[in-house]
Amino acid sequence: MMERWSSNTRVSTDEESDGDDHERSYQVSDIKAKDEDSIGSVKLKRKLGVFEGVAVIIGCVVGSGIFVSPKGVLQYSGSIGLSLAVWVVSGLLSMLGALCFAELGTMIPESGGMYSYLFRAFGPVPAFLYMWVTTLTRNSAGTAVIAITFANYFIQLVLPDCEAAPEIPARLFAAALICFLTWINCTNVRWVARVQNLFTVAKMGALVIIIVAGLYHLASGHLENYQSPLAGTSWTAVAISTAIYQSLFSYTGWDYLNVVIEEMKNPSRNLPFSIILSTSLITLLYTLTNVAYFAVLTPTEMLSSNAVAMTFGSRVLGVFGWTMPVFVMLSTFGATHSSVFTQSRLIFVGARRGHFPQALSLVSIRNYTPVPAAIFNGLTILAMLVVPDISSLINYTAFSASVMHLACISALFWFRYKHPEWNRPFKVPLVIPVVFWFTQVFIMVITIVLAPLGVTGAIAIILMGLPVYYLTIYRQDVARCSSPVMEKMTIALQKVFFCLPEDRGDLH
Repeated sequence: MMERWSSNTRVSTDEESDGDDHERSYQVSDIKAKDEDSIGSVKLKRKLGVFEGVAVIIGCVVGSGIFVSPKGVLQYSGSIGLSLAVWVVSGLLSMLGALCFAELGTMIPESGGMYSYLFRAFGPVPAFLYMWVTTLTRNSAGTAVIAITFANYFIQLVLPDCEAAPEIPARLFAAALICFLTWINCTNVRWVARVQNLFTVAKMGALVIIIVAGLYHLASGHLENYQSPLAGTSWTAVAISTAIYQSLFSYTGWDYLNVVIEEMKNPSRNLPFSIILSTSLITLLYTLTNVAYFAVLTPTEMLSSNAVAMTFGSRVLGVFGWTMPVFVMLSTFGATHSSVFTQSRLIFVGARRGHFPQALSLVSIRNYTPVPAAIFNGLTILAMLVVPDISSLINYTAFSASVMHLACISALFWFRYKHPEWNRPFKVPLVIPVVFWFTQVFIMVITIVLAPLGVTGAIAIILMGLPVYYLTIYRQDVARCSSPVMEKMTIALQKVFFCLPEDRGDLH
C-alpha cells in the first residue's frame, strides 16, 4: 500500500495508545519549526516488544565475526587469558555505547538511527557523510568479510583435505554469493524474508553446539590449555587496542534497533531493556564460545586455522563434525543476506531523500523492489572483495564505525548542552558517554599508528564525500547541467521501473 509522505508533518504511528504519546510528540515539532528539512510523515505499527527487540539485536550482531575474529584477537593479544579478557571488555564497551544510543533513541524516536541523530545535531552534511561512509566502507566491507567467511567454510567442507581455502577461489565464490543475494533482493524478497528466521536459529545453534562441546571437553579433565593462561601475552598498548578492534567487529550491530524504534512498543522502557539484555547475552555467549575454543585448540592450532569453528568441530564432534561448517555457512549466509537487504534499502532511502542519484530511488513495478539500489549496493560490496587481507577489511569497517559512533556520542553531548529541556525518558550517567567517547578516541589513535595506510584510505573515503555532496546536493543546478547521462539513464530506467521519489512503497 502506498502513502504520501510530507516534509512538514510530525512523526506519527497507527497505534498511539501505549501510554507514551507525550514522548512521541516530544520536541520534533519544535525542531521542524527551525529545520525546513524535517523528517517525513511515517505511519508504522508498534509491534516490537522486549523479546522482539532482543531478537533484532542478536540477529544483527551474531554473524561471521565470532567465527573469524578469535584468530585475530589471539594473534595480537598473545595469550588465552588476555584474549578472553578482550572479549569481555569489548562486550562491556559495546554495552556502554548501546546505552548511550538508548538515550538518543528515546529522546529522538525517529527512524534512521545515526542518520537522524547526526542530522538533528550537525545538519545534512554529516548525515550525508554517514550515508556515504556506511555505503562505501562500513557495511560494504563488513558484508565482504562475511561473504569470504562463507566461502572459506564452503570450500573446506567440499575439500576437507585442504588445510586452507585458496584465496582466489574463495573470493570468486564470495562474489558469486553477493551476486546471487543481490538477485534475490531484486526479485524474491518475500521468500528470503520468510527463511531469515531459520538463519537466525542456525547462528544460535552453532554457538550453543560449540559451547556445550567445549565445556564437556573441559569437564572431562582436559585443562592443559589453561595451565598458563597468560603465557606469551603482548602487554603493549598497540597490541591490546588492536585486539579489541578485532573483537569489536564481532559486536557490530548493537545500534540497529534504533533504526526501527518507531515500531517498538513503549520505546522509553523497551529500548534500554532490550539493549541491556541482548548485549549481556551476546557478551556471555561470545566469551563462553572462546572458552570452548581454547579448551580444545591450542593457540598455535587456532593461529594456523582459517576456519576456527570447523577445526574445532572436526576435533570434538567426530563423525558429526560436518554439521559445524553447515551451521556456520547458514549463519554467514543469513548475515550476508541481512546486510545486503538493509544496505540496499538504506541506499534507496538516501536516494529518495536526495542524498543519492534519483535513479537509485526507482522501484520495480513487478516486484516492488529497489532494483537499481540493490545493484549499486552489490557493486560496492564486490569492490571491497579486492582488498587482499581480511584483517584490513575488519579494520576498515571498525575504524569507520568508530568515527560514526564518536560523532553520535558528540551529538549526545551537544543535545545535553543545547537542549537540556528536551524530554529524556532514559538518561545515562554522564560518565558512560565520557568513557565511551575517550575509549573510541584512544582506539582510533592507536589504529592510526598501527595501520596508517588503511586508516588513510578510510579517511580519504570520508573526505571524498564532501565534494560529492557539494556538486550533487548543495549545488543541484551544477548536478543537473553536468549529468545529462544520469538524467537520460533515469528516464530510460523509468520505462522499466516505477519511480517513487516521494512515496513510501511496501518493499517487504
